[in-house]
Amino acid sequence: MVAVPTTAPTAEAPRSRGRRQRLTLERVVFFAMFLGLPLLVYVLFVVSPFVQAFYYSLTDWRGVSASQDFIGLKNYATLFADDNFRRALWHNAVLMVVLPLITITLAYALAVLVTIGGDSRGEVKGIRGASVYRVISFFPYVIPAVVIGILFAFIYAPGGGLLNGLLGLVGIDSQIAWLGDPRVAMAAIVVAVVWNMVGFYMVLFVAAIKAVPSEVIEAARLDGAGRLRLSVQVVLPMIRENISTALVYMGIMALDMFVFVNVMTPNGGTSKSTEVVSRYLYETAFQKSNFGLASAMGVVMALFTMIMAAIVLLSSRRRER
Repeated sequence: MVAVPTTAPTAEAPRSRGRRQRLTLERVVFFAMFLGLPLLVYVLFVVSPFVQAFYYSLTDWRGVSASQDFIGLKNYATLFADDNFRRALWHNAVLMVVLPLITITLAYALAVLVTIGGDSRGEVKGIRGASVYRVISFFPYVIPAVVIGILFAFIYAPGGGLLNGLLGLVGIDSQIAWLGDPRVAMAAIVVAVVWNMVGFYMVLFVAAIKAVPSEVIEAARLDGAGRLRLSVQVVLPMIRENISTALVYMGIMALDMFVFVNVMTPNGGTSKSTEVVSRYLYETAFQKSNFGLASAMGVVMALFTMIMAAIVLLSSRRRER
């Protein structure tokens, strides 16, 4: 009588498990083309200019001279002792908070109106004519920023400008120099930027809201959620990643603002009331021929941009947890 084993023999693990795949010529070519080449392009055209700018910020290069004398951190000490630079940096910091807050809030409100802000009875839908409003609101974004700056400069003109003309029609005798008054000049520029950008982010949020499962919205409606509660407590948390991306891009734009400021208020406005770092950098480099100091400004702004993006993205990930 043959004894039958009480346990079945275990199957031998595949030989390929745990082993490294062979480095063939095809794999080398694949990594070289699809990883090595893009990485090389990124290093040449993105990383290398940053490194070069940092090096120039440690020199007294005038932009046209063949030699650069190494002066260490002297340019950075000069920057933070400069009242105009500190004022410009403060303006950028204020814009980095105010501009994304206004633009993103308004864009999200408009996106809610054209997606779930319609009649509360029956199917969830946007307001009547939502598709038309969606297209019209996107028009300002396709207009170049230079054209928008010139357009709003005419609107704000103290003599014969559209804004003062409208105020005169309603009985308000106003000849305000909107871009010349230090108290309102920056606010006037912010209005132009918001008008330019709000349509783009509205379309971005509309696409994100459309991607929210309809079952979630219907369940919230059955629980008695109104339009405001639905948009704030249900939809908004589900498109948090889109909001974070929009905040980063608007923050980067707020740290730039060169085109709008340079077109609407040349030389940084009255008493440098609208000066920003990017315009001051341009003036320092191409009008004063101090490329070493201008490079130091660029390095400072690059650090500010990376810190801002890191704060926004890290805060968004913590909320998800």
